[in-house]
Amino acid sequence: MAESEISVRSCRELWTILLGRSALREPAQIEGELDRHWDRLHQGLGYYKPPSPSSAGKVKEKKDVAQPLKDFGFRISKLLNLDEQQSVQLLQCYLQEDYRGTRDSLKVVLKDERQSQGLLLKIADYYYEERMCLLRCVLLLLTYFQDERHPYRTEYSNCVNKLEKDLVSSYQSQFENLFKAEAPTWETHGNLMTERQVSRWFIQCLREQSLLLEIIFLYYAYFEMSPSDLLNFTKMFKEQGFGLRQTNRHLVDKSMDALVDRIGYLSSLILVEGMDMDFLHKCALEDCTEQHQFSGAPDVIKEMDQLLLTFGDIPHHGPVLLAWVLLRHTLRPDESNPVIRRIGNTALQLGVFQYLSLMLKGLGVSGNNCTASTAKMCIYGLLSFVITSFEEESLQANGVEGSHLIDAACEVLSAPSLAEVFWEMKPNRGLGMILDSAAGMFPHKIGPLLQLLTALVSNKSTVKKVYNFLDKMSFYTQVYKHKPIDIISKDDETLWRRQTPKLLYPLGSGQANLWMPQGALGQVVIAGEQGYMVRWDYSYSAWTLFTCEVEMLLHVVSTADVLAQCARVKPILDLVHKIISTDWTVSDCLLPLTSRIYMLLQRLTSVINPPVDVIASCVNCLSVLAARMPGKVWSSLHHTGFLPFASNPLTNMAQCISAEGMKAGNYGNLLVQIEQPRGEYAVTVAFLRLITTLVKGQLGNTQSKGLIPCVLLVLKEMLPTYHKWRYTTNGVRERIGCYILELIHAILNLSPEGEDQGSTPTLQSLCIYSLANTEAGQAVVNIMAVGVDTIDVVLAAQPSSCGSEGPGQILIQTVKLAFSVANNVIRLKPPSDGVSPLEQALTQHGGHGSNLVVVLAKYIYHKHDPALPRLAIQLLKRLATVAPMSVYACLGNDAAAIRDAFLARLQSKTEDMRIKVMILEFLTVAVETQPGLIELFLNLEVKDGNEGSKEFLVGECSCLHVVLELIDSKQQGKYWCPPLLHRAALAFLLALWQDRRDSAISVLRTKERFWENLTTPLFGTLTPPSDATEPCVLEACAFVMKIIGLEIYYVVSGSLEQSLKDGLQKFSNARRYDYWSQYVMSLVCHVAESEEEGICCFPETQMLISAWRMLLILSTTHADVMHLTEDSTKLKLFMDVLDGTKAALTTPTSLPCLRLGSMMATLLLILLKQWRSVVAAAPDILSPLTLILESVLQADQQMMDRTKAKIFSALISVLQIQGLNGGDISQLPQLLLSVCETVKDEALALIDNTRHMSQTGDLLEQEDSMETDCPRGLQKDQRDGVCVLALHLAKELCRSDEDGEHWVLVMRRVPVLPSVLSAVEISLRCKHNLFFTEAALHLLLTLARTPQGAAAVAGAGVIQTICLPLLSVYEVSSNGTSQSFSRKSQDSACWPGVYRLCMSLMESLLKTLRYNFINEALDFVGVHQERILQCLNAVRTVQSLSCLDEADHTVGFLLQLSSFCKEWQFHLPSLLRDVQINLCYLCQTCTYLLHSKKMLHHYLQSKNGEALPAGTRTQRPPQALNKDAATAAASSSSSGGGGEREEAEQKALLAVQCSLLKILSKTLATLQHFTPDCCQILLDQCMDLAEYRTLFVLSFTNPAFDPDVAPSFGTLLATINVALGMLSEMEKRKEPASLSIASLASLEEIQALKSLLMFTMENCFYVLISQAFRCLKDPAILPRDKQRLKQELSSELSTLLSSLSRHFRRGSPSSPASGNLPSLQSKPSTPGSKASHEGQEPIIQLVQAFVRLVQR
Repeated sequence: MAESEISVRSCRELWTILLGRSALREPAQIEGELDRHWDRLHQGLGYYKPPSPSSAGKVKEKKDVAQPLKDFGFRISKLLNLDEQQSVQLLQCYLQEDYRGTRDSLKVVLKDERQSQGLLLKIADYYYEERMCLLRCVLLLLTYFQDERHPYRTEYSNCVNKLEKDLVSSYQSQFENLFKAEAPTWETHGNLMTERQVSRWFIQCLREQSLLLEIIFLYYAYFEMSPSDLLNFTKMFKEQGFGLRQTNRHLVDKSMDALVDRIGYLSSLILVEGMDMDFLHKCALEDCTEQHQFSGAPDVIKEMDQLLLTFGDIPHHGPVLLAWVLLRHTLRPDESNPVIRRIGNTALQLGVFQYLSLMLKGLGVSGNNCTASTAKMCIYGLLSFVITSFEEESLQANGVEGSHLIDAACEVLSAPSLAEVFWEMKPNRGLGMILDSAAGMFPHKIGPLLQLLTALVSNKSTVKKVYNFLDKMSFYTQVYKHKPIDIISKDDETLWRRQTPKLLYPLGSGQANLWMPQGALGQVVIAGEQGYMVRWDYSYSAWTLFTCEVEMLLHVVSTADVLAQCARVKPILDLVHKIISTDWTVSDCLLPLTSRIYMLLQRLTSVINPPVDVIASCVNCLSVLAARMPGKVWSSLHHTGFLPFASNPLTNMAQCISAEGMKAGNYGNLLVQIEQPRGEYAVTVAFLRLITTLVKGQLGNTQSKGLIPCVLLVLKEMLPTYHKWRYTTNGVRERIGCYILELIHAILNLSPEGEDQGSTPTLQSLCIYSLANTEAGQAVVNIMAVGVDTIDVVLAAQPSSCGSEGPGQILIQTVKLAFSVANNVIRLKPPSDGVSPLEQALTQHGGHGSNLVVVLAKYIYHKHDPALPRLAIQLLKRLATVAPMSVYACLGNDAAAIRDAFLARLQSKTEDMRIKVMILEFLTVAVETQPGLIELFLNLEVKDGNEGSKEFLVGECSCLHVVLELIDSKQQGKYWCPPLLHRAALAFLLALWQDRRDSAISVLRTKERFWENLTTPLFGTLTPPSDATEPCVLEACAFVMKIIGLEIYYVVSGSLEQSLKDGLQKFSNARRYDYWSQYVMSLVCHVAESEEEGICCFPETQMLISAWRMLLILSTTHADVMHLTEDSTKLKLFMDVLDGTKAALTTPTSLPCLRLGSMMATLLLILLKQWRSVVAAAPDILSPLTLILESVLQADQQMMDRTKAKIFSALISVLQIQGLNGGDISQLPQLLLSVCETVKDEALALIDNTRHMSQTGDLLEQEDSMETDCPRGLQKDQRDGVCVLALHLAKELCRSDEDGEHWVLVMRRVPVLPSVLSAVEISLRCKHNLFFTEAALHLLLTLARTPQGAAAVAGAGVIQTICLPLLSVYEVSSNGTSQSFSRKSQDSACWPGVYRLCMSLMESLLKTLRYNFINEALDFVGVHQERILQCLNAVRTVQSLSCLDEADHTVGFLLQLSSFCKEWQFHLPSLLRDVQINLCYLCQTCTYLLHSKKMLHHYLQSKNGEALPAGTRTQRPPQALNKDAATAAASSSSSGGGGEREEAEQKALLAVQCSLLKILSKTLATLQHFTPDCCQILLDQCMDLAEYRTLFVLSFTNPAFDPDVAPSFGTLLATINVALGMLSEMEKRKEPASLSIASLASLEEIQALKSLLMFTMENCFYVLISQAFRCLKDPAILPRDKQRLKQELSSELSTLLSSLSRHFRRGSPSSPASGNLPSLQSKPSTPGSKASHEGQEPIIQLVQAFVRLVQR
């Protein structure tokens, strides 16, 4: 807001600021405002000047005001008779604060005559309100400038001291001008001054008069009035007839009576205050009357005498006359006695005491309570003095006056401090004399004394005084018609004496009672024909007497005496109510009374014509009792039948809502039969208060269920219809509505009761259902739909706006409660319900702008109570979130105007901060849910108006201006930008980023200093978490981190704004990563430590930690942009995360800690995976992780499952990265123990679960083939489940513990293996728990690699577990085709993978245990022989990697088994033969496929659809058809150009070739065991050839891809050729263009491949030579064939030898000493295995030797 605007602050805004309802709340700011506007306050209404030509000229000269506004300003000036400059200023203020249109609509309005007239009248109202606010400001200063409790007392006081000098004279002349002013006419003020406007002007005139008098009265309450001033005021008021003789009295109508009366009251009070009764009384007591200001003004006194003798025709004269009588009587007792007597009599005839009580009541109801209490102080002085000076009898013009005197005294004493003053006075002075006189008539007249004492209870000290006064009564006054017989009296009948003791209350014995003793003396006060009044001298406690009175009422309840007795009991109940509500501690003493209230209620409500006022008093007392002991009150009330009740037990909501079996109770009948016909609702008001108190008392479960009928009565019978009832008193309807909503509000705000939310409804669910679905909800909607205009009208009609109890305030309170109730109903409504009638009513589009959303939005125009628009926006926010509607559409034509109003309040520097926060929160929600509305508020304009261009500018009416200002680092800490508001602005920006509002983001990110301002919070230093940190500061930092994170994530690093990059660089340079890491860790530790007290700002803490986590995760992938590259910083961050995780998870666990722990564990896991190099260098990580694991394993199962899994995962990663060297080896046993325990427990749980499911038949029927994946039906079995991860961790630990010194001991202690094997067995049988089975087999496989591990696994019965159950995992096709082989990628988990693992396990066990395991191995191969043979066969038809993998595992197992040929031959001879044949065919197949590269490529493309290597296909859904997948994969790679695609296919081909080569090498190694040993066949002449079958036929053709062609020597030669060819191909790495193997594989891979090729060749040569000798020695073969064999081999091998020699000369690797694969056997023991002397390869020597032998 510009400086110029501040200088013309409107009076209303000034008043709001002085009240402390604005953003300016510091005393210095208030003082500044008072100094700036002091002159305006001093001038009062004189500030507004009449029109003048000079002013008009100045307006015309003004350049900065548009011409239409100037013209309109002149029209305002004419209508309001106001200075032209001020008129233009008024117009500007109005447009700023109250105008309800847009700038564009204003232009239209000003041009249109009819619309502009409407605007003129609104401005007139605004002007009247401004004048009132100006006077209210002065009144406010005078009210509090001496009040020590007021926060701005000093500032107010300084201002009043400046104003004091001529304030009264100026305001007095303004008052005279007002009551003498001529009414405006259309001739003088233009044709808009209609009768209605004149009436409006006159009401304003009366209001201003009333306020001016109030100011003058308050002024004289603090400052002395001179006698001459009193004379002037008296003359002025006489002339004006105390408000009754207005110049324009012809305009007074009925509605103005209250205002005219108020003017009279205040006039009268000013004169009484001017006579200064208090000081006069003091002078009289101290006998120094000459000090009084009037003692030295005889002329004034004379003139006043003359004036006042003419008074007496208006009730307002009474107090003035009475005060003057006292003044004259005290100052000049000897003079003018007849004058005094005359004036005094006139006062009494005017009914002065009755007038006083009426006046005090009238002032108390409306207006400033300070004025009322000051008036009471003034009258207190008057009454005290009157009663001290004159006899009470002389003050009674007729008999009635005594009760009026007591009424007036009670009204006076209700002022807060006067009761204390009263008790401190001497008892026989002032009002104490009235008390004495009332006590003298007690208990004959019980009312007056109790009425006075009730007024005298104001605080705890006065309660004690009243209680003791009544506890020690010394007189007992009785009235007798005739003299009793048991009395002795003196002759003159003035004194009586009792002869016998007397029971005062003729009730039954045993009740509390009073006995008057024998010999008691009684003074006869009145004696005569009418009877005797005797005052007995008898000491007793009035409290006992009260108990007797109540008891008496219970006795006479159904007789004719009931009404008289009720009149005696009601004051008692009212006193009890006042006492216990003021001081609860006395309630025990009053127990005899309070305990009888229940019976009283029961009896009184059941008579034919119940005494409503007494019943209301009873219920009021119970409300106070219920506030302290709700349970007791409820249980006693329950039996009285007063409250509604249910005759049947409540079971469900439908029964409750239908009110079936509900009885209305005595109260319900009373409401319908008595209160509604009469239109008076004392009991209803009391009932609503009582129920609200009981609800707030949080009764127990059953008791609050008992309240359901009561609440249902309110919801069904009262809320929907209360506004239609008959009312005799004004304001009761509004009050009842307010009480009903208070009750519902209390119910909806109950904390969720700790009860089972079963089918029986709770109070809360009943309220929610009823409001959402019945007409009760519609009633709430109707209250909200009152609208801002109606509220403004009601407020304007109030005599003064300061009162907290005026009709306007009650209406505002009711509407606020309705908002809150609707908001809570929508918030708490069960999400399962559909759109309820309440939501429909709230969001329906009514015609003619009548929908509720517009009404709610227009509450933004309300200025009186900031909470009202705030709650309206809160409800709008809720609706925008949950309701399926467009708020923008609902607003219709008003949308732009409402937006402007929202923005005006958002931009105002003085606006209440909470409204601004709520507006921003509403907009934040709208970003996501209300696209139309947020576009309206963002108001972005396309640059240059080009349709095609995408550049935007911020429009003039955009909320972004405010938001940018709020985040501006220069504005932080100023009063208009507190942290909460800053946080709300950042939340809005985050919403834009999260919702990807690109247009707004593109504008924002390029704004100057945007990123600098945004990141400012991240560079601040926060208070340590142990101190109370403001939660909103944490949130602000979290929002900034999230915005930066989203920006980095979505924008390509090259396109980031330079300023953001600079900011991130600065963030890194300033070591802020370290700071925030440390802070977040300390936050987590603080949450963990402050566990016991409960955490106040947990959501904000969680949000900050989550945002920090997001930044760190981003930094793992965007380290360059975020400048987080230093390893030392990363290590620090990592260790902080570890410490934080440890702190959160090792404390006594509570939900907040576990949540944080889980978040930190996720972050830990991601950092472990991403920062491997950093972690590798880290100090010991295992120790804290082990501690965390132990703590987590002891925690509650369900809550911890995900966290356990994360910790297991982290441990696995650490072991993989660091191994055990990072940590102390001593942790291993403990860690192993924890993990093994978990594995055992989880495995047992899994067994139970699987058994249970298989029994209930939940296991899904699956096609029993090897490609079926197990669906994740059971939550127990997940890839990242606790059980699976624990198994993997156990595997890693066992692998680390190579020598087995720890795990052996642990596994002896914990039966891990048996439980795991049992679970595996049941899983295999049911074909379920795939991930678990895989993990378990991996663990067994790891154990099986060491001798003790293998022994343990075999000893635990692994073969029984696996051998037979494994059959259910696959199916064998009957015709031996290979359709059952999966063409899937091998790395997705599947049952074939399980089969392969089992095969590996068998291989590993056999390899480790050798002969100890041979029988089990043979059992296994026997059981699964069909699958084994099929698998060897299948390679020819399916070349998928998974199929080849299985073949690889199978051949590996057969290789181990082939070492035990003799045992195999003995047990399974036919299988052995089949395996040998199949292996030869497999050798032929592999050779062919390796030889014919094109053929293989073709097969892969057409058949398997595996053109791409497995690694690139992990994303595709497993159920996709292979061909489709291949084409998809191919097309996806082809998008990168043909070259990429070709390379991908080559890589796929290479992968298959490698697999085939592995299979080939193992096959040949196995065959080597089935062929005779070379040395033996050469040297051992008597060798039994029958032992070894011929494996290859005598043929030298190339291998064919045909199962009918038998494998031959040609096959073996071809194998060697292929291997040689591949070796030489690898040498071609220098040719860059070709896609050779060398260009596709890494150096290590190439080296491994070469070794594999050498291994294959060696084995092939060996088998070839061995088989050749076998043929040459075989007598069954013809010599001719043998000769051919020699020739062919001699020539072929010679050729091969020369190629090989050439190859070796190039420096190729020598034969691998022990093959590359772990499962391969060591190099065959060839004769040339010793290094040859010639430096030649042993294999070459062997072949040369063989060739020489053959050639001989």
